[in-house]
Amino acid sequence: MFARSALTVAVVVAVAFVGGASAQEPNCARNYTVELGDTCDGIAAKTNTPTFQLETVNADKIDAACDNLALGEPLCLGIIGEDCDITHVVQPGDNCDSIAQEAKTTREILLANNPNVNAECTNIGVGEVLCTANEIIGNSTANAANEVFQ
Repeated sequence: MFARSALTVAVVVAVAFVGGASAQEPNCARNYTVELGDTCDGIAAKTNTPTFQLETVNADKIDAACDNLALGEPLCLGIIGEDCDITHVVQPGDNCDSIAQEAKTTREILLANNPNVNAECTNIGVGEVLCTANEIIGNSTANAANEVFQ
């Protein structure tokens, strides 16, 4: 009896997971499935995805505090043509100038690729993942958000 109910649960979970994966963003460049203990910054760090990009692309799934990740939930990491996968995890003592210098880019490009960061760079947090590409990524979502943060 127990084996049959365990099999039923496994089948239901498998069907639910497959159903969720089909709802993935059709122009998604990279995918990720939420694992036990994941946080937005953690997912971003291990997949080289800017935290802002992860949260923006999955705005319909992730709330502002990123405290509603669901185990097994499929996430899109970036949109084709707008996906930054060159990143830096913010460390204690980092600032925009030191991050840009280490990445061999400019502060202006760093800020353009991370529209959630204010011009003074006073709102970055340890563990946050920033896009450090040395060119502006064609990111319409980021460009639209940049207008809000300025």
